[in-house]
This record gives sequence, C-alpha cells and structure tokens, in this order.
Amino acid sequence: MEVQETRVQTDRVLTIPNILSMARLVGVPLFLWLILRPEFGGPKSDGWALLVLALSGVSDYLDGKLARRWNQISSLGRILDPAADRLYILSTLVGLTWREILPLWLTAVLLLRELVLLVMVGILRRHGYPPPQVNFLGKAATFNLMYAFPLLLLSDGSGWIHTLAAIFGWAFAGWGTTLYWWAGVLYVVQVRRLVKADTMAD
Repeated sequence: MEVQETRVQTDRVLTIPNILSMARLVGVPLFLWLILRPEFGGPKSDGWALLVLALSGVSDYLDGKLARRWNQISSLGRILDPAADRLYILSTLVGLTWREILPLWLTAVLLLRELVLLVMVGILRRHGYPPPQVNFLGKAATFNLMYAFPLLLLSDGSGWIHTLAAIFGWAFAGWGTTLYWWAGVLYVVQVRRLVKADTMAD
C-alpha cells in the first residue's frame, strides 16, 4: 500500500530536512572511499565507515520525522530522500562486494530489483505519471538492509563479536532482500494497474 501524504507540500529548498538529505548524499563518496581504502593499499577504516553509515541512518530517520512535524515536506525532499537511500545501498553493495564480504549473487539480486524499478519509472513517465511514492514495505526493506550492511562489514574479522555480527547481519540481509523484492513486485502491480486504466480510458 502506498504512503498517502495529506500534508501540504512546499517548494522551499533550504529546509532542515532537505539539508539533512543533502548531507547524506555528500556522505556517500566519503563512505565508499573509507570502505575501499584497504583495497588500494591504505589502512583499514571500517570504524569510520560504520560511523558514516550510522549517521546516515540517523539523518534518514530525522529528515522524514522533521519534515512531517514542521510541515516542511517538499518536492525536492521526495527526490533527495529515496535517492540518498539508493545511493547508500549501491555504494555499500559495491564496497562489500569488492572486498568479497558480500557474494556476487546477492549483489546481482539487489541490483536486478533496482533495474526493474527503473524500467517501471520509465513506463510511468511515458504515460505521464510521476515515479511511485515510497511505501512502508520499501522503507522496511531499506531499514533492514541498512542494518545488515554495517553488521556484515563488522563481521570481516575473527572473534565472537565478528561471528555475532555475521549471524545478525545475514538475518537482516535475508529479510531486507525479501522485503526489497516484495516492495518491487507491488510497484510492478501498481504500474500495471495504472497503465491498464490509462489504456482503457483511451
């Protein structure tokens, strides 16, 4: 089910929620650089990478919360928030796969879902519809993956903490991947209904 937002949108750009989303976007290349430093002969900076990822998670929660509480929901924010989510997921997938923490098949499964959604957005635009709004299931999937990735990064080592991180990390990854595809299937169904209704109207 889609998130139906009844609050008034604003066209303002420099709102606190939008600034938080912009800061999250700036953190994407920083996070990727930190996670890949060991692959290019640099020191291991997983602790700093985890900190950036944790701060991005906090800002992801805050920008939506503050936008609703302060009536600062904006058209720009509707673009920035999911864009930041997807870029963090993409950069984490690249980093963890490069370091062989994530298997290639899981990365392919998650990227295939993004490709499917990209095709759906193209179909909607061709019929004059905006991209689908983020639904609760999609948000739940993102939260699971955003918990899974730092735990899997933390699992790259030996000891009971790393073992525990691997167990919980893979549990979150499994749930996140399942919900991610479930949300994707709902998007496809929604697009199909809209296109069908549009065709019948013609």
